[in-house]
Amino acid sequence: MRMILNNKPAFWFLLSIPAILLVFGWWQGRIDSMDMLHPTGEWSARLMILAMVLSPLLSILGPKGWLNWLVVRRRAIGVAAFSYAVLHLLFYLIDMGNLDDILAEWLAPGIWTGWAAFALMLPLALTSNDASMRRLRAAWKRLQRLVYPAALLTLLHWIWVHNSYAGALAHFVPLGLLLLARFIKKPLSQMKPQGV
Repeated sequence: MRMILNNKPAFWFLLSIPAILLVFGWWQGRIDSMDMLHPTGEWSARLMILAMVLSPLLSILGPKGWLNWLVVRRRAIGVAAFSYAVLHLLFYLIDMGNLDDILAEWLAPGIWTGWAAFALMLPLALTSNDASMRRLRAAWKRLQRLVYPAALLTLLHWIWVHNSYAGALAHFVPLGLLLLARFIKKPLSQMKPQGV
């Protein structure tokens, strides 16, 4: 089992299982395009959150085998989050059906936040590779910080589209708490007296 999970194609396949099942159901006509929007968006948000919680967890818990294993695969998780966002956008376009309807609701809060989140995720996905890391050097990490506004926009998109806080907060509050705990832990550790 460990050999399978450590295999990159197998890990990518694992990440794609929900998408495969959803697209297969849609292809067979069991799922409407409109009904594809929520699960694809939810999976995108879940994987984005998973990629984002790894650093705070590592900072709080210290090195752990399972955590290190996930950290090594963080870029793949982030790209998978973007891939589900692409699916989400694709089925939104299919469901809307024409450009006039898309433009008519362009400025609605629940819509422009989704487009903005997608726009911020795009450069992150395109540069999530070794060649970009080498080429961009220190700028690569600065670019990756776009994930924070992208996450905030994703949260707002979720809340406004569904006109409900429950599902969005259930996913994003743990992330917020972990980021806050990491922020608090860092200054406290800096305040500790140094040994002589």
